[in-house]
Amino acid sequence: MKTRVISGLVMIPLLAILYFGGYVLTAACFLIGIMGVREFYNGFHAMGIKPNYGIAVVAAIGLYAINLAGIKAEWYMLWMFGVMLISLLYLFNIEHRKLEDAMATITGIFYVVFFSFHVTLVEQAGEYGLMLWLIVITAFGTDIMAYFSGYLLGKHKLCPHISPKKTIEGSVGGVLGSVILSGLFGWFFMPDLLVHCLIIGVLGGIVSQFGDLTASIFKRKMGIKDYGHLIPGHGGILDRFDSVLFTGPMVYYYIVLVIGYAA
Repeated sequence: MKTRVISGLVMIPLLAILYFGGYVLTAACFLIGIMGVREFYNGFHAMGIKPNYGIAVVAAIGLYAINLAGIKAEWYMLWMFGVMLISLLYLFNIEHRKLEDAMATITGIFYVVFFSFHVTLVEQAGEYGLMLWLIVITAFGTDIMAYFSGYLLGKHKLCPHISPKKTIEGSVGGVLGSVILSGLFGWFFMPDLLVHCLIIGVLGGIVSQFGDLTASIFKRKMGIKDYGHLIPGHGGILDRFDSVLFTGPMVYYYIVLVIGYAA
């Protein structure tokens, strides 16, 4: 019960951040990025791999600076090139660095910092910025509905070697829950885009579970149970937002490529 209460309290500031948006949301995404990547790198440290956290912080600052400055999209390509270049230059201390150190550095920056950055991009997508809420609805809605569906109906294991407690019934229930919640959101807040909200509900229900399972794979390979201990009973930042790392980019690229928003 205590864990559930804490979980509910954690959602209050998250909802407030989504409501206010703007610089508040941008700052929150930045903090989640740099805190989350530290947790991710700590997992690699447990394996004897040493990614460079300083490079990740500089990369995060550069990424958000480009966004806040509102300069051309080509700068994002330059940012990607810079991340790759600096991470590979990290190997030049060849006597004390392994290839895994650079690869882990790059993976953390893109997986945590860059993926979470898409939440900010969705909020900035003009008239479609309200779809920011679909990122959370699909991620947390799927997680909650999958839990209850699996608890009540679960019989067949989904990925026993990755996450033994997840079931096929829970997975299907999670997707259905995401569709229903996304549909209700569209019905009340974006009726002209209701069909798109339903489609995002389907995609989000699937993609969010990929995000959760990916995080589980990383933790199993790293030999850790949780990424951190920031949230009692729920682990660290990444343990709570692993699904959002996948639903954020999914919603953004759906807006850009399917609906046709031009930044």
